[in-house]
Amino acid sequence: MLPERPSGMLKDFGIEVKEEDLKYEEEWDRRWKYISEAVDRVGTVQLRMFDRWGNRIDELLYPPEYWEMLYAGYRAGVVGRAFKEGSLKPFYVLGYITSFYDPGVYCPYTVSISTALPLYKYGSEELKEKYLPNLIATEGEIWQGATWMTEARGGSDLGNTVETVAAPIGDGLYILNGEKYFASNVGAEVAVVAARIKGKPKGVRSLALFLLPKYRRDGSLNYLVRRIKPKIGTRSVPTGEVELRDSEAYLLGREEWGIYLILEALNVSRVANSVGSVALAHRAWVEALTFARKRWAFGKYISEHPLLRRQFEDMRREVREAFALAWEAVEALDGVYLEKPRYSQAYHTFRLIAHMAKYWTAEVSVSAAKWAMEVHGGMGVLEEYPVERLLREAMILPIWEGTAHRQVLDGIEAIVKKDAHIGLYERFKDYAGAEEIRRIGEEIKGMDEYVRERDADLLFTGLIDATLKVLRQRYSLT
Repeated sequence: MLPERPSGMLKDFGIEVKEEDLKYEEEWDRRWKYISEAVDRVGTVQLRMFDRWGNRIDELLYPPEYWEMLYAGYRAGVVGRAFKEGSLKPFYVLGYITSFYDPGVYCPYTVSISTALPLYKYGSEELKEKYLPNLIATEGEIWQGATWMTEARGGSDLGNTVETVAAPIGDGLYILNGEKYFASNVGAEVAVVAARIKGKPKGVRSLALFLLPKYRRDGSLNYLVRRIKPKIGTRSVPTGEVELRDSEAYLLGREEWGIYLILEALNVSRVANSVGSVALAHRAWVEALTFARKRWAFGKYISEHPLLRRQFEDMRREVREAFALAWEAVEALDGVYLEKPRYSQAYHTFRLIAHMAKYWTAEVSVSAAKWAMEVHGGMGVLEEYPVERLLREAMILPIWEGTAHRQVLDGIEAIVKKDAHIGLYERFKDYAGAEEIRRIGEEIKGMDEYVRERDADLLFTGLIDATLKVLRQRYSLT
């Protein structure tokens, strides 16, 4: 059996769940899940672009209860505790609890911490003093962050698709002009934005990362929201199109480090995506069991039929394995997240684990949500019941923070260029089957380049299978 609450899964894996985490979960179960459901049913959030005097304000029109639900996570420390405790684990613990009920709400938290971290690591003392306290606050005035990389031509090939240009005007201040096509958490007080340095050719080496506040120094809006995207799911996070028109932004780190800082932010989000994917799959299993225990067919409850009983057990095992892989990514990241370029071998090993976890857990979330819908039969396709929404939410998770193809190819690259499989082997060498991880990695390195890319997904899933065999031993998964 899987626990019926997200905290139960965390405890099953020996992860510390504090009293305040349980209180946060209780509020979700008692009240916020109903607010979340209502927000999803209403659909795309409305955008009020102008006030009644014609001034541009770009205000998001959610019901007041939404803001209560959203800021409860910030007050619980989903961002702030990571900085207070010197570990990212509280962020992922609270993220698992949040995503069990609403993975869309976890997105604002994720992009907020992915804004605060590069500011903390690479911002000047002046920038940190001005912007960091409110980003990591748990009371008083709390600011949200956002990470805006993707433009209209796509998000994976950033070197060729980012057309936003940054022109320096002195003292680390730049003027940005361009557009961001998928800008999640529009309305945030601060964002980190990818832009190409003016005068440099297209390519990843010309990209830099900038901190962009919502308001200019003169108090006017620093970015404009063109429209809000009508999405299939994750309606609890506003995603829009953003216009940057002579927008003021501050360089983070060095110009030549830009692509590394961008990928650091993405990798934090990829691990969050993995944690959220497993939480959704866990919720799908619980919803399916709740229904199956009361649905009577052919003389017994359908949960008692042998075929479905076996499927419940198969899905239980798959969800637990997915959790083990996701939490392995959390553990790996927690040891290296403060590193700066040039990175250690441990960081490259983390990258490989993160790509595996993001790819695999997203696939599990989709299959679990689809299966839960099938368990419900006709009731599963009706909007008024939970699992229809779970499938819509799940379909977004393989896309967020890089598609399955991107995870596979980037994971293969980490093996070929950084020998990340060696670090993975070293991490697991005391377990039977670890040698298979090294063998697959060496096979990948030695292949013809065309064949390696052609068969990349098959090779990558083979490596994931070998890793899962080890994790079954580590966590005694049966």
